[in-house]
Amino acid sequence: MAQTFEEQLKQLESIVERLERGDLPLEESLVIFEQGVGLSDACKKELDAAEGRVQVLLQKGNTRQRTVEDLDLSQ
Repeated sequence: MAQTFEEQLKQLESIVERLERGDLPLEESLVIFEQGVGLSDACKKELDAAEGRVQVLLQKGNTRQRTVEDLDLSQ
């Protein structure tokens, strides 16, 4: 089951806190840093999609002719 945006963000915050403490061995720091980068990318993708939907909604409000569609940002 895929994590929600909020779950991913909470996990990312936990990773940042662990890294900031500075008490992890180098290898473990690298592993969780890599996980954090993946979570950050996933969160950014969701935020970009949400921003796109908001833009479509705003444009729809101005023209009354457009419909809201999920944007495919995987390109």
